[in-house]
Amino acid sequence: MTTRDRTSDKQPGEQGRRAPAGAAVLREDVTEAIRAAVFEELAAVGYARMSIEGIARRAGVGKTAVYRRWRSKLHLVLDLVSAIAVQGLPTPDTGSLEGDLRLLYEVTSRALRHPVASQVIPDLMAEAARNPDIDAALQKALREGQHGVASGIVAQAAARGELRADLDEELALDLVSGPLYWRAVVVRGELPKGYVERLASATGAALKAL
Repeated sequence: MTTRDRTSDKQPGEQGRRAPAGAAVLREDVTEAIRAAVFEELAAVGYARMSIEGIARRAGVGKTAVYRRWRSKLHLVLDLVSAIAVQGLPTPDTGSLEGDLRLLYEVTSRALRHPVASQVIPDLMAEAARNPDIDAALQKALREGQHGVASGIVAQAAARGELRADLDEELALDLVSGPLYWRAVVVRGELPKGYVERLASATGAALKAL
């Protein structure tokens, strides 16, 4: 049993206080350690080979600490994927469509190049083809996260008069989000120098042509 297990999930100073009968006091630092361990375990072994035992070992906790929070590795991963949509990215507001696109692509490309993300995202996308629950969670996360930001960029540009107010929004969102994900997640590898700037310029021109 680890030190983290022996303190259970009580916060410091709460050892003398009694929780309501049947209630579990879950420590946030333990929860965050488990979440970080999940991403590391996914990157190291993939979803299919990932286990609660491996997650607990990497987080420095016992299996019971994991099971207090999530019933299974599926529920754990679904919770983390859903949290991506909540966190999201702030909608850029540089004052121009191309500037907003460039900032979005700079932030997104850095996130997708992270060693953990570059391993986890392709694995979860492959798993989504076999698991409808993961597929639904990924679709929700991507639509509410990336598409939410893209929708904000398009709306701001329309309000400034840079884009038509009646443009095809679904097509516009595909144009904003699709190319970078294709390059970073499917093709992979380092982006060529100046790629983000050229993509922002090309996407802006394509949106204005809609």
